[in-house]
Amino acid sequence: MIQLVHISKSFGDQELFSDINFTLGRGNRVGFVGRNGSGKSTLFKIITGELSHDMGEVVIPKGYRIGTLKQHLEFHAPTLREEAALALPESMQYEVYRVEKILFGLGFSEEDLDKSPLSFSGGYQIRINLAKLLVTEPNLLLLDEPTNYLDIVSMRWLKSFLRSFQGEVILITHDRDFMDAVSTHTMGLVRRDLFVLSGDTHKFYEQLKENDTQYEKQKIAQDKKRKELEEFIARNKARASTAALAQSKVKQLEKLEDMDDLGFDPTLKFDFTFKPTTAKVLLELENVSFGYDPTSPLFSGISFMLEPGQCLGIIGKNGKGKSTLLNVIAGELKAQTGTIELHPSGVLSHFGQTNIARLNPAQTIMDAIYEADPKQPANNVRAICGAMMFSGDRAEKKISLLSGGEKSRVMLGQILSRPTNVLLLDEPTNHLDIDSIEALTKAIHRFKGAVILVTHSEELLRKVATRLVVFAHGSASYFDDGYDAFLEKIGWEEEEENTSKKSSKPKMDKKEQKRQRAALISERTQATAELKKEVTALEAHIVTNETKLAALQTALATATKAQDNAQVLSLSKEISTLEAQIEHAFDTMAHAQEQLDTLLAQFEAKLASLERI
Repeated sequence: MIQLVHISKSFGDQELFSDINFTLGRGNRVGFVGRNGSGKSTLFKIITGELSHDMGEVVIPKGYRIGTLKQHLEFHAPTLREEAALALPESMQYEVYRVEKILFGLGFSEEDLDKSPLSFSGGYQIRINLAKLLVTEPNLLLLDEPTNYLDIVSMRWLKSFLRSFQGEVILITHDRDFMDAVSTHTMGLVRRDLFVLSGDTHKFYEQLKENDTQYEKQKIAQDKKRKELEEFIARNKARASTAALAQSKVKQLEKLEDMDDLGFDPTLKFDFTFKPTTAKVLLELENVSFGYDPTSPLFSGISFMLEPGQCLGIIGKNGKGKSTLLNVIAGELKAQTGTIELHPSGVLSHFGQTNIARLNPAQTIMDAIYEADPKQPANNVRAICGAMMFSGDRAEKKISLLSGGEKSRVMLGQILSRPTNVLLLDEPTNHLDIDSIEALTKAIHRFKGAVILVTHSEELLRKVATRLVVFAHGSASYFDDGYDAFLEKIGWEEEEENTSKKSSKPKMDKKEQKRQRAALISERTQATAELKKEVTALEAHIVTNETKLAALQTALATATKAQDNAQVLSLSKEISTLEAQIEHAFDTMAHAQEQLDTLLAQFEAKLASLERI
């Protein structure tokens, strides 16, 4: 376990956080949230010793090992066994059996050990890095955007692994669904301070909003009290008969704590501009095929129609052709066979993974927005810049000075500059923080046109996708329903070579496998329903009681200042009773959540085992 004691950090005149304190409990898995640039990665580097802090102390117990998962995939040894063995300390450099044991646990076979690490898929390359990390036997995993470079299948595997990890975890990710599935606690950097609570991001932001509301109410009451005292003093300090009373009011005024105005971070808020259309079908693909090698197409025979208000999600493992399909639809690549028909009133807008590189680094943000539609008025450009969180002088910032997330917002701003009715979005959540992803999700929901979306975010798929194109088993197929229906009716299965190397048992009939999977999912729903209901009810009970507690504490402060001893005694008893009830509710909820996590992990293991059959 680690402790942060009164930690502060600034870069020049920019203060990231001040006087923050944190204790990581045993077995805690903490989701770490905050706006881009708030200092999350900086705090990680302070914990690992890569960066120094200005004030405070980082307390790490003797022998406590901290591991970080490298995002970038760089391998130097010719075989998997030798690559993983590079992580062994010098005193254990010949104990390769330790490495092999971990690799087998992560799904690699005996035959894989002599293969080149570069021969594995992206998801398994991440597992190689994870194996190298686990060889060091860390007590704490610090994970900064571990889902970058991972496809959906690999993300689902990592989610399951982290839930069963025996040590502590602190996780930064823009994928809210992934974070909530893994974390027992959520903490965030808010207004240069650290706020931590037990529960997921939804509870965190609800509590944060409630805290802000309570603070504003207290500030209004205090400002009113301050004004009354100041007016009383001004009226009575010059009169001999009331001078003593005025002086006592001065002392009261001096004791009032200063409550600053709350500062709020700018929030991304926008709508795509819909170009009206009378089309019943905006886009139609029929038997579309494409491949860089004519003899080996990436996909073939893809057919679907897209109507206004529909959202098509394109999903699958990395490198299978998802972005290529989007580029073919956008006309940036020519289909080898088949037809793509856009309605005459249809207007495409394409947000592509490689489009960031097309931004002119010498331009300002305003220049880039103007370039999307040179005829638009200046006030429209300013409004779009403001919606993308580039208000005032920030709109004059050069593209070359922007972060990846800021460049993504510039690209969104370019799309906002022109009316459209067909949106093509390729991994639009990359580089965006949780708040910005929420704003993007709402904008897609409100858009009246058609949307085609490539994403690895299961949460975004669940919220917006009404149908799918699924890249799996060496082909791409159309699925006329949402993501949860896909998981229930078909689900993700390991590639054939991985299935065969993990099990020598005869393969189960696919129809029977689907039937057993559906039965397991149904059993999981029934087995966890009561616990989920109990946890939700306890959370609501705690929130209600914490609101009551805050009100009682405010009343107690008022009674104390008024020297109303009877009221102070009565309120103190109520507060003590309520605090005991809240503590009991937290204990009960923690126990129920632990039971729920155990059940979910058991069913996840059963489902994973079924997929290997």
